[in-house]
Amino acid sequence: MANETNEATPASSLTDKEREAIAQMPYEEARDKLIQAVQSLEAGGLNLDQSMRQWEIGEALAKRAQSLLGEVRAKLDAAQAEQATAANTAGTQDNLA
Repeated sequence: MANETNEATPASSLTDKEREAIAQMPYEEARDKLIQAVQSLEAGGLNLDQSMRQWEIGEALAKRAQSLLGEVRAKLDAAQAEQATAANTAGTQDNLA
């Protein structure tokens, strides 16, 4: 079971080109396309193959958006840590160089 997360899904309907396009999307585009995929699924009227494809697209878009948010969160955390360090040395000899 441990290998399941590392294995590619053989039945995926997404092409390598589509996966690459999603991997390069900015956050806003990925979010908007994810909303469209969800709306398409919620509207119904899709056959099973179309529904599975929308689901796969949605999963890939959600992962991309989450990855980008994680990157931003890490940058914010680093900036806050830097500010905290600077605040701790403000008014001391440590900040004179």
